[in-house]
Amino acid sequence: MNINPEHLPIVIHALNVGFVQTLKLFAVTLLGAIPLGLIISFGSMNNWRPLGWLFSAVGLAPQGRFGKWLSNIRPIRALTRLVVWVVRGTPLMIQLLIIYYFPGLVLGNPIWGGSEAGRFTASAVAFVFNYACYFSEIYRGGIQGVPRGQQEAGLVLGMTRRQIFFKVTLLQMIKRIVPPMSNEIITLVKDTSLARIIALQEIIWAGQAFMKGSQGISGVIWPLFFTAIYYLIFNGVLTVLLERLERKLDYFR
Repeated sequence: MNINPEHLPIVIHALNVGFVQTLKLFAVTLLGAIPLGLIISFGSMNNWRPLGWLFSAVGLAPQGRFGKWLSNIRPIRALTRLVVWVVRGTPLMIQLLIIYYFPGLVLGNPIWGGSEAGRFTASAVAFVFNYACYFSEIYRGGIQGVPRGQQEAGLVLGMTRRQIFFKVTLLQMIKRIVPPMSNEIITLVKDTSLARIIALQEIIWAGQAFMKGSQGISGVIWPLFFTAIYYLIFNGVLTVLLERLERKLDYFR
């Protein structure tokens, strides 16, 4: 693998530009997926039973197995878990293609346009929703993993359910979810490379472009290998920060 010193500044500049796009997609995804995932987790745990409430309102008791089954239906929980199952069960690459091309090809309304900004917006929507569904399952496991006795103790002390959630359940949940969330965040760094499937010019796209003749350079593969260094450094910094966060949360032990 021969590296031409004259090409090095051009390649590094192009990779830096691509990495900035990767970093932007990573940041937008985290900012959107972390709160959205918590909202989705509430839907996954929702216990609202409209038919059971209706039976109680009219003073009727459900009869037979079918009646009891109807009274126990939780539509919000069922719908939310169905959406999460579909999103987690299909490749992110396919979701990117559907979100970007479906409005134009099927609905006849190319809402994203053909610009780089449109491709970035479509990628951000796909990444935020995909990772929010993954985060929601981590949140759900963390919330349900807090012993019920903690909530009962809060009620005994006179705390409201809102106070119990924010001051007891949520704080203990954060400690529990840091390791699995760290894994997902590290995976997100690498998954941003999938955005090139809709021609978003992130760092992998920038490195691959020199194989096809970018900026007067063609037929060279070494810029693509250089992208691994960017990912390693970025993931290394994130790993150190997440490990520090985990150590700061040790007071919950």
